[in-house]
Parts: sequence; structure tokens; C-alpha cells
Amino acid sequence: MGSIRRAEAWFVKIACTISARSNSLDPFSGYFSKHLTPSLVYEVVSKLNVPNLAFEFVEFSRHKLHMNHSCLTYNLLLRSLCRSNLHNAAKLVYDWMRCDGQVPDNWLLGFLVSSYALVGRVDVSKELLMDVQCNNVGVNAVVYNDLFNVLIRQDKVVDAVVLFRELIGLRYRPVTYTVNILMRGLCRAGEINEAFKLLEDLRSFGCSPDVITYNTLIHGLCRISEVDRARSLLREVCLNGEFAPDVVSYTTIILGYCRLSKMEEGTLLFNEMVRSGTAPNTFTFNALIDGFGKLGDMASALAMYEKMIVHGCLPDVATFTSLINGCFRVGQVHQAMEMWHKMNDKNIGASLYTFSVLVSGLCNNNRLHEARDILRLLNESDIVPQPFIYNPVVDGYCKSGNVDEANKIVAEMEVNRCKPDKLTYTILIIGHCMKGRMPEAIGLFDKMLAVGCAPDEITVNNLRSCLLKAGMPGQAARVKEVLGQNLTLVTSSLRKTYRESTNADMPVAVY
Repeated sequence: MGSIRRAEAWFVKIACTISARSNSLDPFSGYFSKHLTPSLVYEVVSKLNVPNLAFEFVEFSRHKLHMNHSCLTYNLLLRSLCRSNLHNAAKLVYDWMRCDGQVPDNWLLGFLVSSYALVGRVDVSKELLMDVQCNNVGVNAVVYNDLFNVLIRQDKVVDAVVLFRELIGLRYRPVTYTVNILMRGLCRAGEINEAFKLLEDLRSFGCSPDVITYNTLIHGLCRISEVDRARSLLREVCLNGEFAPDVVSYTTIILGYCRLSKMEEGTLLFNEMVRSGTAPNTFTFNALIDGFGKLGDMASALAMYEKMIVHGCLPDVATFTSLINGCFRVGQVHQAMEMWHKMNDKNIGASLYTFSVLVSGLCNNNRLHEARDILRLLNESDIVPQPFIYNPVVDGYCKSGNVDEANKIVAEMEVNRCKPDKLTYTILIIGHCMKGRMPEAIGLFDKMLAVGCAPDEITVNNLRSCLLKAGMPGQAARVKEVLGQNLTLVTSSLRKTYRESTNADMPVAVY
């Protein structure tokens, strides 16, 4: 029981028992009026595990015993009620707290403001902030930051900006960091012009823009492919001279140009960056290497790789993946595999995308057996596989007529907890049809439905066409019906029949 005496500890136990077992505390008013104190109310509230009971006990002590309580008691009860989603009761407790002359500290205020915003009660959040502001209590910027972040995560960035401007009219003086949060939310929502309005009004709020302010706007412009406008903004920053743009400023625009295949502009900005004394980093070089690789300009990609080493930037998995991808794009399979081996020699672990690039590149160059070996390495790694990595190999074996090997790969997928997707099933179904293995193709189609993987028109039309050519019009008609039916009902009804069929006579693909 901590610092309270044994007699008080027994009283707290009795009070908790009465609260839990009695419909009303009124019959015990005389007993409580003799023994209950504000400090003991705190102990009772802390021991009651049911927030409703704690609320009723505090309400009883206030209204029947006319007792005021400490900030500790209110803090504990308010947090407990909000965590139990009892926000109406919590608002009453807050009003009691203010009646008792207590003002929440920034930790409690921040918790309450965010809690009400999370349940869509922004009106209460605003009321709490206005109440504290009117009492000339300094509100920490973190309280506002958390509130605006909650609203932005709920896709309510416009509401956040409206609230921000309302609070400005109520003597709220923000910091630049808070405005940057709102700008970032607007940019992510595609409201770039609204973000620029905040920039125009920034100084009227008593704030000055910083490099993060401009980086946020630059990133927002590049997200919507307005890279030239971002470049102009960067030029404005350089001319103003308030602060220097950093590596993020330059790299964001370079990446924007690379994604638009404007490699000349990206390279010119890179050179300007180096001349300004801003050191490029691995992300800068990766953007350029990837951009050149996707255009098939491997000479420039490799030259940039050499510059990367000279500048002391260590290549990472993204660097090598881009180089491997670029080599495959121009048919340089040998060079791509050399990059793969070089990456392994440097003990740089492959990513899911690296495996995807390797498998697709090898399959596109008719190197199925090597792609199969890469899949084995994937299966031995800690990476969670995805169907899009296996599908090119499955497709390659089906097109070469080796559907048995394709079946084995799909079986490996399932062993590795990678569920075949719609494309996997479609590839297999068509592959079996091309080999004249119609019963297996039908079995795969039924399995597809049974596991809840809805086929599309390509799957259905290909299977139907093959069934008609094979002289199976009845099955073709059944398959066609799937497109006209509610697939949810079809798949659920087939789950049971599929389980039965795997132990009966219905033919399925042999795994």
C-alpha cells in the first residue's frame, strides 16, 4: 500500500469493496464522511480497476461529501476514462477539475487533446486548448504538434489547417516545426497550393521558414511531378541567403528529374550541388544510377558508380539492384550476374526487389535454370517471398512445356507461406491447357475459387476457350457462369467441395 498506514489501507480495501458490490454509495455517506480524505480518494481510484466505478466514487465524494480533489486524482481518472473510451464521463471530470481550481499540466492536456481528436471530438480538443489559453497557461508546442499529427493521420489535414488558423486568432503563437507538420500533411494530400499559402503567412505567425520548410515544399512539388517548380524554389532559397539548402534539398529534386527520365537536368543539378560545397550521399548517387540504368545508359550509370566511390559513399543494396536491373535491360546478362556476385562479395544482403530483378531478368533472357537457382536462394533467406517473384519462373516453365516443374515451384511457394495469386493460377491453368491436361486445369480453377482467389476475364476466357476446343462444352459453360455470378458466394460454396475433392476422384494439379 506504499506510504499509507495499515488502517488507511484497510479503509481503501473496504471502500473498493463497497464500490464494487453496492448499487449506491448513498447509504454509506456517514461512514465515508468520517474517514474519507482527498488523499484516500486517490488511493481508491488507483485500486479500482473499473473506470466507471472510479468515476462514480469521485462523483459521490464531490456531490455528497463536497470534497475537492488533487491534480493527481484527476489525472489518474481522466487517463483511465479516456483509455476506456469513456470520453463523455472524462469531460465531466475535466469540468470538476477546473471547478476545483486545478489546471492540467502540458502532459495531461496533450493526452486529452489527442485522445478526443482520435475519437473525432475535435470540438472538445479545441475547447480544452481555448480554456487553457484563456487562463494564460503556456501550452507546449508538443501538444499542438500531436493534435495536428492525429488529424493528418485521419486524412483531415484541411480540418487541421482550419483549426490552426482559428487558434491563431485566439492568441496561439506557433513554432516553425508545427507549421512544417501542417505543410507536410498538405503536400501528402496533394494540397500544394494550400501549403504555399502557409509559407506566405508564416512570418505573420511570428515564425521564420527553415530548411525543413522548403524541403517539405520541394518534396511536395516533386511528388506531383512539378520538378521544375521545385528547382525554382531551390534557386529562391539560394538567392535569399537566409540558410543554405542541404543534401536533402538537392537529392529530392535530382530524384524527381530521374523519375521523369530528365537525366541531363538531374546531372546538371548534381554538379551544381557539388560546386556549392554540399556533399552528395548514397541516396543522391542511387537516384542517378537508377535513372541512367532505366534508360539503358549503363556507361553513365557505371561512371556515376565510380564517382560514388571517389566521394566516399558506400554502395548499398539499392545501388547494386539498380545496376543489375540496368544491365538486364540492355541484355548484358553476364555483367548483371557479375554485379550480383560483386554485391555478395561485399556482404550486402539482397532485398525482395533484388530477387525480383534477378528472376525477371534471367527469365526474360531464357535463363530459367539460373532463375530457379535464385529462387532457391530466396527460399533459404529470411525474406518473406511474394508471388510476383515466382510468377516469371512459373510462366517460363509453362511456356516451355514443363508444367510439372511449374507445379513444383508453386508447391515451394506454398511451403514458404507465399500464397499463389490470380496471375499464378492463370499461368498454371493456361499451361496445363496447352499440354492438353484439361482435368488438372479444371482442378486448378476450382482450387482458385475455393481459396478465395477470384479469377478475372482473362482466366475464365482462356480456360473456356481451351475447354471448348477439347470438346468439353459442359465444363466451359460452368466456367463461364462464374463471371456472371457473385464470386464471393461461389468461392465460399466451393471451399468445402474443394477439400472433399482433394480426397476424392476430382482431378487436380499434381504438386
